[in-house]
Amino acid sequence: MSKLPVPSLTELRQRKSEKWREYPLDVLPLPVAEMDFEIAKPIRDRLIEMLESSDTGYLGPIPELGINLAQFARARWAWEIDPEQVFIATDVGVGMVEMARTIVKPGDSIMINSPVYHNMNNWIRELRCEVFDAPLTKNGQKYSIDLAAIERGYAGGVKAHFLCNPHNPVGVIFSRDELASIAEMAKKFGVSVFSDEIHAPLTYAREDFTPFLAVSDIAREVGVCVTAASKSWNLAGLKCATIVTGHLELLTRAKTLPPALHSRASLLGAVAAATAYECVDWLDSAIETLDSNRKFLANELAEKLPSVGYREPDSSYLAWLDLSSLNLGENPAAVLLKEAKLALNSGISFGPESGQFVRLNFATSEEIISEAIDRIVSLVYNRTA
Repeated sequence: MSKLPVPSLTELRQRKSEKWREYPLDVLPLPVAEMDFEIAKPIRDRLIEMLESSDTGYLGPIPELGINLAQFARARWAWEIDPEQVFIATDVGVGMVEMARTIVKPGDSIMINSPVYHNMNNWIRELRCEVFDAPLTKNGQKYSIDLAAIERGYAGGVKAHFLCNPHNPVGVIFSRDELASIAEMAKKFGVSVFSDEIHAPLTYAREDFTPFLAVSDIAREVGVCVTAASKSWNLAGLKCATIVTGHLELLTRAKTLPPALHSRASLLGAVAAATAYECVDWLDSAIETLDSNRKFLANELAEKLPSVGYREPDSSYLAWLDLSSLNLGENPAAVLLKEAKLALNSGISFGPESGQFVRLNFATSEEIISEAIDRIVSLVYNRTA
C-alpha cells in the first residue's frame, strides 16, 4: 500500500463539483464531504469503457452490485448479506426517506443523536415527521451514545431512529454492545432503526466497526442499513446507494418501494459502486492516507493552535474542531469564511449545542491542511494584534 497522490490546488479548482464551485476562487473550501484524491483506476477505466461504447442508458437489473457488496461485507466485517435483500436508491438520503415511508406516517417522531449530520433533520421534515433528539454525551473531546436518553425516547413514542454509524461529524464508532442494547430497546418499544453506514468502509481499525444488521437476530428484525460506495471511493456525483434488509418483514416492506426508486439512480453510478467494492487495495491506500492526514492535522493544531479541541476520528475524514477558545463569536465558521477566506461547516447546523464547532474535511493534501490552519492562525493573530 502507498499514500494516494492529490492534484495541485490549481488542478483541483478545475473540478466542477459543489466543493469547488460554491465559493469564490480566493476561498479555500474544506466543508463538503468529498475527497480530493483521484478515483480508483478500475472504476475510472470501467466508466471510460462505458462512455466509449455509449453505454449510458437507464439503470436496469444490476445483480453484481448486491453480490459485490455482500462479498465486501463478508471479507471486511464478517457480515453476511443476502444479495436479494439489497435495493438501489439514488443516494443515502433518498434511501432513508423512501424506506422510512413504509413504516412512519406524518406526525410520527424520529430520533437523532446530535450533533449529527444536518441532512437527517431535512429527511425528517421531508417525511413530515417530528425530530426527537437524544444527544450524544460529551467527555472532553470524546462523545458517546446516551442509552438512557434513547430508552426514554423510545418509551415516549419514537417510531424510528435515524442512527449515524459511524457517526458524522464526531467520528465515533459505536460498540457491538451499544448497538445490541439499541436493538433490544427497539424491539421492546416497536422502533425501527435506520442505520446510515456510508462512512463504514473508511474505519481505521476495521475490527472496531460492527454493521448494525450484523449485531444480532433482533437487530436484523428491527433494523435497515442504508449505505453507499460514494464516501469511501469518492463517487457521490454518480448517484447510487443501497438499502439492505436482513429480515422477512423488512424485505417485504422494501419490495413495496416504488420501482422508480431504482430507475432514478444512475447506471454509471451502479456500475461504479459494484466495481468499487472490488477495489480494496485502493480503499486501504485511502485509509492509510487519511490516517496520516488525521495525525498531521493533530500535529498542526498542537503546534499552531493548541487551544483548539480536536479528537482524531475513528472513521472517515471529517475533523470536528472546538474553536470556543478562539473567541470568534456566535458563528466561527461565518467569521472564518468572511475574514480568513476558509470555508468549513458551521457546527450549529449539526446541533444546537455545537455553535462553537466547525467541521473540516481533511481528505486532501498536507499542504492544503497546513494552509487551512495557517489561515485560522492569521485571523486570530490579526484580531488580537
